[in-house]
Parts: sequence; structure tokens; C-alpha cells
Amino acid sequence: MKLSNRLETILKLIPQNSIVADIGTDHGYIPRELIKNKISKFVIATDISAPSLEKTKEIVKNEDLDKSIDTRLGDGLSLIKEFEVDVVLIAGMGGILISEILTEAKQKLDTFGTYILQPMVGADELRKYLINNGFRIVDEELAKEEDRIYEIIVAQRGLQAFTNEIDYEINPLLIEKNHPFWRELILNRIKQKEKVVEELKQVQTEKSGSRLEDLLIEIHDYLEVLKSEGKSNNN
Repeated sequence: MKLSNRLETILKLIPQNSIVADIGTDHGYIPRELIKNKISKFVIATDISAPSLEKTKEIVKNEDLDKSIDTRLGDGLSLIKEFEVDVVLIAGMGGILISEILTEAKQKLDTFGTYILQPMVGADELRKYLINNGFRIVDEELAKEEDRIYEIIVAQRGLQAFTNEIDYEINPLLIEKNHPFWRELILNRIKQKEKVVEELKQVQTEKSGSRLEDLLIEIHDYLEVLKSEGKSNNN
């Protein structure tokens, strides 16, 4: 079965011979590929939805993976014991929900090694949570599917500080390694914000005026990142 670019990119970030907890596994595609490709030696696949987890159970049964994949029904990291896994994977949820899952398991967070987090929205909010709650972001990746670019964050426990507010929106790591999609990600964001700006200009309220001002600052910051990187490439 051909995986999406998003899932393929996630797989490449998971360390060899690791024990993985796939939180919100849904169809169970990642656990299966981790075992089939000998990336992981054991995977715990969890989901809060019984129908979703049933799809994973079918894969485990039909492909004789019961010794390598353990399926568990329940919420977040509540099903994972301390020191039970090396890698926590949480993909396909909003950044705020991922933050909440981590918060609810705060007593266990030091007992797991690497966190691979793929927010569908709210990546900036997730970065702020990580930086403010004892994580450091050690790597980031981008995966493109049609016109959408997905952000994938790799974090570990530790201390880190970002220099500028814009760093929460676009991690300097992506720019430093000249990721092929970082410019497109910024241009897409600018386009989205400019659309909202045009809509807000039609509304004359104090609240809309404040939001308009914030958006113009954000657009300016994005353009400055593009401009400064362009200058560094010319030097």
C-alpha cells in the first residue's frame, strides 16, 4: 500500500529499533509500516475511538502482527506506562489538542525519549507550548500533498528559547537546512493572511481594527524573513 507523503515523512523521522506509542492511530497504517519495514521492534497503537481502533485490530489480525503491535482503546497517553516507549508519535490532530494530551501526561513526559508531533493546525501554538514546558525542538520536517504543506516537529525534553516571535510560526531550523518547502510555506501563509486582511477592511469595528493591525505585523514579519534570507543567499 502506498502511504501519503505526510505519513512517509513521519516514518523517516522515527529512530531505528525504537518502541513507539502511536497516539490516535486511526487506521493503523503507521504501526504496520513500522513493523513491516523493521523500523520499530514494537508499537503500541492507541485510539479514543473504538471503530477507528477496530481497523487497526483487523490489520494486526490479518497480517499476523499481534506479537509486534499492541492495540489499546483510550484517551491520550493515559494508556502508556512510564518508560514503556522510546518514541511518542501524535499525528493528525490540532496543535492545541496535542498540547493538552502532553499536559495531561506531564508526570510521565521525562520517561519517554523522543516526541514526533504532526499538528494539522496550530503548529505555532504547539511550539509555544513545547518551549514553555521543558521541551526543545531538535528537528522539523515539511511534507507536501497537493497544495497543502504539513509541519512535523521532533522534540525532546530540555531547555530552549526562541529569539523572535516569528520563530514560533516558522522554525529557523527549516531555513537553516534550506528545506525545499519553507519558502512556499511562508508564501502560503502570507496569502491566507492577506485574504483575511481584505475581509477585515470591510468591517469597521474596534475588534476588527485590532486584528487587522496584528495581521499586517505578521505579514511584515514573514516578508522580513524572506528578505533577510534572500540577502544571506546573495552574500
